[in-house]
Amino acid sequence: MMTAARSADSGLAGPGEIDRYPYTESPAGEHAALRSWGGTDSELGRAGRRGAAGRGRGLHGQLVQQLGQMIVSGDLGADRPLVPEEIGQRFEVSRTVVRESLRVLEAKGLVSARPNVGTRVRPVSDWNLLDPDIIEWRAFGPQRDDQRRELTELRWTIEPLAARLAAGHGREDIQQRLGDMIEIMGHAMGQGDAITFSRADGEFHSLLIQAAGNRMLEHLSGIVSAALHVSGGPVTGCDRPGEASLGHHARIVEALASGDATGAETAMRQLLVVHLDVERVVPAPREH
Repeated sequence: MMTAARSADSGLAGPGEIDRYPYTESPAGEHAALRSWGGTDSELGRAGRRGAAGRGRGLHGQLVQQLGQMIVSGDLGADRPLVPEEIGQRFEVSRTVVRESLRVLEAKGLVSARPNVGTRVRPVSDWNLLDPDIIEWRAFGPQRDDQRRELTELRWTIEPLAARLAAGHGREDIQQRLGDMIEIMGHAMGQGDAITFSRADGEFHSLLIQAAGNRMLEHLSGIVSAALHVSGGPVTGCDRPGEASLGHHARIVEALASGDATGAETAMRQLLVVHLDVERVVPAPREH
């Protein structure tokens, strides 16, 4: 369906660069998907397929994913012009699809559109680095090590505080749901079901931030969810299901039930250092 890539002199990357971003077909009944391209099955390529299947339904979502990955990976560098007509021809999509896709990327801070200048890629300093899509794209690009380190450091700021605050709110309904998530994680671990474990784990951490009763923290919950759901390398001990990880989750809930703010915070810090990579960022809590 897609025509051969145009020369590298155009506003887009050359054929060798573009072929690294394959896509799955859209569900039946939707518009035809962008062609599924061959080439090396790189980490970034796998991320593209996952995004297209999860939320990039239709040509618009796929084009956002495609261009976003190319910008974040550096294939389309800062100040690179993006010519809508060339994008439409390259991907065989309508002007409307291109226009809406560029608007989404502009909202994420990846591109800017100005009269008499056109649409250009913006520098990293202008990107919305807290956007879940950008977090995922960075996690599978050349910046993946920095992204995982930054996510870990940010989680160390958010989650221990959320656990401490949650202990003072006595939300029994949320505590019950947290317990349910632990039960699901335990069952999934016994079955070797990493997907179910990951989903329950993500729900656990989102609920905990919700229980903190701080609306500004709640707005940051998407960062935690994104950190837990990017694969290709562990971010915390949660990414490696085991008895130790499960035990730390349980101790958090026990501390919340007893109103032990310090205990909840300590248990969360212990959970976040299960993976050795985290210990190079911050020290493990002292045992009392």
